[in-house]
Amino acid sequence: MSKIKIAIASGKGGTGKTLVAVNLCRIASESHSVAYVDCDVEAPNGYIFLKPEFTESLSVQQRIPLVDLNRCTGCGRCAAICQFHAILCLHKEVMVFPELCHACGGCMRVCPENTITETGRVIGHIDIGKADSIHFIQGVLNVGEPMAPPLIKAVKNVSHEADLVILDSSPGTSCPVVETVRNSALVVLVTDATPFGLHDLKLAVETLRILKLPFVVVVNRADAGDREVFSYCSQEEIKILAEIPDDRRIAEAYSRGELIVESIPSYRPLFASLKDAILREADLNSGRSK
Repeated sequence: MSKIKIAIASGKGGTGKTLVAVNLCRIASESHSVAYVDCDVEAPNGYIFLKPEFTESLSVQQRIPLVDLNRCTGCGRCAAICQFHAILCLHKEVMVFPELCHACGGCMRVCPENTITETGRVIGHIDIGKADSIHFIQGVLNVGEPMAPPLIKAVKNVSHEADLVILDSSPGTSCPVVETVRNSALVVLVTDATPFGLHDLKLAVETLRILKLPFVVVVNRADAGDREVFSYCSQEEIKILAEIPDDRRIAEAYSRGELIVESIPSYRPLFASLKDAILREADLNSGRSK
């Protein structure tokens, strides 16, 4: 089995995205070499359920410009090229705003005097360990940092020996989600059967279609709302791979930080079937892309 990356995402928070991701990991680990990668770096919580033992922690730095004011002529080309206003030139006074910098290196390239170099700024860290046989990797963004994508990219680049990689994304459709799902073989969108769930599912679907990424849907609390999510998926020819019922036992187990497939064994077949369906879809879409 070649390495397969599956992203678990959702249009909004609270749909059960992490619930699906961690239980899918546990079931898949019984037959595959699995890595769980928590890319929700602003609020990682997969560790609560998989309970890994961390063996390593790595600091992650972002490169930001460092200006030698003694050599700067105040030409302003660095400020002109920066589309994010991370560098400002007022005569010979150059100000750098690290939180706005996207580390593109453009200011260095256009500086005629070569007065700009780069320095590192720690934006967060990566925890690496194992949860039984599951390779566990999570990113933790420093409080106050405005940009998660550089850390998410570093998290995804951590080396491991797993064949099946499950990426737990942050909710929504913003830049952190785009960075997480990028290059995935399949994106699993977790939604619920409510008007709010449908609204944000549509946004997520539009985003993934723009990115030209294959996706499927899992409906959580499927019997607790209306049928509009199902009608929408039918109209848009979107596959629904699983329906998880609104079961009080699931909510109670989740609140205790327990895996559903362990605390309620009757749900093992549902997640095993979901795992098989996801792998089939990933394999099918891999064949289409060749």
